[in-house]
Amino acid sequence: MKFSITPKQNVLLAPYTTYKIGGPADLFIEVNNERELEITVKEARTQNIPFFLLGCGANILIGDGGIRGLVIHNKADSVKINDNEVTAESGAVIADLINITSEKGLSGLEHFAGIPSSVGGALWQNLHFLSPDRLRTVFISDALENAKVLLPNNKVALMNKSEMGFGYDESIFHHKPIVVLEATFKLEVKTKTEIEKIIVDNLAWRAEKQPSVEKFPSCGSVFKKIAGVGAGRLIDQAQLKGKSIGGAMVAKTHANFIVNMGGAKARDVRNLIELVQKTVKDKTGYSLETEIKFIGEFS
Repeated sequence: MKFSITPKQNVLLAPYTTYKIGGPADLFIEVNNERELEITVKEARTQNIPFFLLGCGANILIGDGGIRGLVIHNKADSVKINDNEVTAESGAVIADLINITSEKGLSGLEHFAGIPSSVGGALWQNLHFLSPDRLRTVFISDALENAKVLLPNNKVALMNKSEMGFGYDESIFHHKPIVVLEATFKLEVKTKTEIEKIIVDNLAWRAEKQPSVEKFPSCGSVFKKIAGVGAGRLIDQAQLKGKSIGGAMVAKTHANFIVNMGGAKARDVRNLIELVQKTVKDKTGYSLETEIKFIGEFS
């Protein structure tokens, strides 16, 4: 086993996730730029070492047994602006990009204020939020122009948006081991005042409707949206708000969030997810599918 960056061993992953849950990684490497990311992924592939790419640690639940193989913590966060185009490395945090672009009077990313995500994670999930009028959904792919990626054959390529298979919580990155190195967004010119109003309104909406991730760690929405009904509404109808197993609880403010009330284990969250699915199915007839990704070993 040989890497250009010496891996740390048995690193606890809970502090690196928004859930504050997760066991140790066998090997752990932090990369700080696109080149380090590319080299580390190539070295892992060449040596047939399984790896998981970790950004902000949102939208995932890492098992109590941790992750076998290598975790690459992506901190590559360089940002370049050329007129109304912004190119960011895949480890750049969306919140930081919003601050940078809003200062420049560039609009398109402010819709995602308050959502913890890296650029790579945003593309993987096709990050989304309600439009300012709350009548439609705005996707990160709406602003995307293209992305530089590392293909499964270790070649670097430029991939256009049309090639990425974007849908609701969907992209080609779910199905093929393609690693995003950097992404370019084409934004609109607006006044700083207009952009900041959307940011303030979105943050206020989140504070009212959703549990604070700082006070009540979570991974975001647990279950996929069901058109015309909504997963949260079904869970509420099943009278599951406040239901808990161990340190995990169905949030009282928004039923599609399962929060860590302190000391929750991955098995608590997973058992509660299964209980919610069974109860909702029995009471409403609807089958809830999880939106989050389960990573590593679960007991």
